[in-house]
Amino acid sequence: MWDASNGATSELVTIDEENGPVTSVKWAPDGRHIAVGLNNSEVQLWDSTANRLLRTLKGGHGSRVGALDWNNHILTTGGMDGQIINNDVRVRAHIVETYRGHHQEVCGLKWSASGQQLASGGNDNLLHIWDRSIASSNSPTQWLHRLEEHTAAVKALAWCPFQGNLLASGGGGGDRCIKFWNTHTGACLNSVDTGSQVCALLWNKNERELLSSHGFTQNQLTLWKYPSMVKIAELTGHTSRVLFMVQSPDGCTVASAAGDETLRFWNVFGTPEVAKPAPKTNSEPFAHLNRIR
Repeated sequence: MWDASNGATSELVTIDEENGPVTSVKWAPDGRHIAVGLNNSEVQLWDSTANRLLRTLKGGHGSRVGALDWNNHILTTGGMDGQIINNDVRVRAHIVETYRGHHQEVCGLKWSASGQQLASGGNDNLLHIWDRSIASSNSPTQWLHRLEEHTAAVKALAWCPFQGNLLASGGGGGDRCIKFWNTHTGACLNSVDTGSQVCALLWNKNERELLSSHGFTQNQLTLWKYPSMVKIAELTGHTSRVLFMVQSPDGCTVASAAGDETLRFWNVFGTPEVAKPAPKTNSEPFAHLNRIR
């Protein structure tokens, strides 16, 4: 773990060869708990403050867990087995819903800000939109939209912060496109050929801009103006594909992680004119973790 206030790093856990490597990591909304997906199909829940393993989620997947996202107390996991599982971390029987729609590895998972819709991307080139209101009825595994326009793996997903039903998705090396979707109707609103593999996408929380990260040949980060999709900047420095990006809580700094085994920090989104206080999150959903093993 890296501390932005002083630049210090500390070790949370080292996974042994038998169970590892670590295949996914995701902070919980409370900023204290971390989900760690493993190659052995399990997911560990850690308290980062106490450096303590609280719980291990087992029995959901048949192989590695490569994608994670939180929706309040629900931890959604995507596996190499193509399954997507909603885990309620408050209860012992944690598997509450299973979504089946991908027939290859799930490599992208993102919940909308409302917590109502989930976007999933797979190595099968498919993009699914799942809706919790549908999932809670008679068809718990039925997607709202099955979108087949991408021609390569769909790993990069980002919900728009200023328009709740707008989703951006990016395709792999055989596709190279960023596509924009109306997730209510399933309509593709725009498609932009970026010229290289799209590995990750982030929206600027303060301006109408989108950041994409790429692979061969430049391994760059590209900043786009939305909706014109005019290039504002290209950021280079990584020497291998930029697989992951994440924003700081204020939305200004972006950390990128690449196959070159480096983390790079970019002040790409600038400073917001008025810094808004971070919303207080309710950590109550995690109070039960200490009692569930």
